[in-house]
Amino acid sequence: MAAIGKGGVGFEDLLPVMANKLGGEGLINELCNGFELLMDKEKGVITLDSLRKNAAVLGLQDLKEDELVSMMREGDLDGDGVLTQMEFCVLMFRLSPELMEESWFCVEEALQYELNNSE
Repeated sequence: MAAIGKGGVGFEDLLPVMANKLGGEGLINELCNGFELLMDKEKGVITLDSLRKNAAVLGLQDLKEDELVSMMREGDLDGDGVLTQMEFCVLMFRLSPELMEESWFCVEEALQYELNNSE
């Protein structure tokens, strides 16, 4: 496991592998699935409590309380104390150094797919 991100949250960076295997649209779908697993089902967002309860589902059971808090702070772009689906996806990209370099490719591929399928 490598320490990634400002808060030192550690995880094996599998997002580049997923992006290469699934393509932009598939990666976004997988991130959305990850969000669904971590979110508070009643509120529709990831709370610190829902992250604590559901982290093991994504192999994050070894994260300490301060690492979970750090992850929430780093991802909470609007400062409301929770992660929306968009904030979660942005956080996952930010925590993946290799994907930050390749993210434009994935975004462009997803946008191209949307444009092709909206006609």
